[in-house]
Amino acid sequence: MDKYLIINADDLGSFHGANMATFELLERGCITSSTVMTPCMWARQACHWAKDHPQYAIGVHLTTTSEWGKCKWAPVAHEGTASLRDEEGYMWRESDLFEEHADIDEARRECLAQLALAKRLGLNPSHWDNHMGSLYGIATGRLELLEMILELSAEVGLPFRFPLLGVAGQEQNRTLDIAIPRALLEQLFTNIQAFAKSRGVICPDYLIPHDYNDSNSRDYEQFRDYMFEFVRQFPVGVTETYIHPSTENGEALAASGAGIHRVWEYNLYKDPQFQQHLADLGIKKISYRDLAAMRG
Repeated sequence: MDKYLIINADDLGSFHGANMATFELLERGCITSSTVMTPCMWARQACHWAKDHPQYAIGVHLTTTSEWGKCKWAPVAHEGTASLRDEEGYMWRESDLFEEHADIDEARRECLAQLALAKRLGLNPSHWDNHMGSLYGIATGRLELLEMILELSAEVGLPFRFPLLGVAGQEQNRTLDIAIPRALLEQLFTNIQAFAKSRGVICPDYLIPHDYNDSNSRDYEQFRDYMFEFVRQFPVGVTETYIHPSTENGEALAASGAGIHRVWEYNLYKDPQFQQHLADLGIKKISYRDLAAMRG
């Protein structure tokens, strides 16, 4: 079996710079999919662009958290979402806070509202996934959230980002923010694989995002060197990795001190040498539409 890779640009619609970077990377064939944050200020532009460019696999980035301190958003559904809001009326800042407070029916309502808004704005979604993994339930062990979104994925007929298989050391990846014990995580993969198959929900085999730490986040050159080695670990089967690309502009940099990392990801994935490196490793890039065709 071959090595297939879905490269998804998360957070489309969050900032204008995110949109510009993602549009360019899709048009140049550097990434294969993207997902829109419908509660955010630039979602309208993103959905309109997707409508005008139906050849690209663009979906919905289900958003139930609002992590930026200086830029906030609230649920799309105006009513019946009280448990999804903090004391200021915005979404909860972190996944664990969302999981602790969220009513399952209200979370389901919000997911459907975000999908409906994306469609009203012209998007024909290829898939959907989840911002910060809040619907996985792995921050607090509240796994009924994951069951809910998988059931809903079957209902609306969309592939969903959740890995059917784990890789060694995955629980140590800070980007994934897995707080449940390893034994429970391994059992989770087994149970979800059977559950998704029984419901006909299409998922990737693996989810392997890169991480940031002291050895790869001091400057772009260190990050680039790290990423050239990082992609060597992708296994046989279908792997998804996700990035948050942005052009260098005031919005993303002002929202968070980590905004420069998004610029690095944009620069890396448009680098012809990095793209050639992926090809030299025998990695075949596919989109979520390709995955649906392979497994549908």
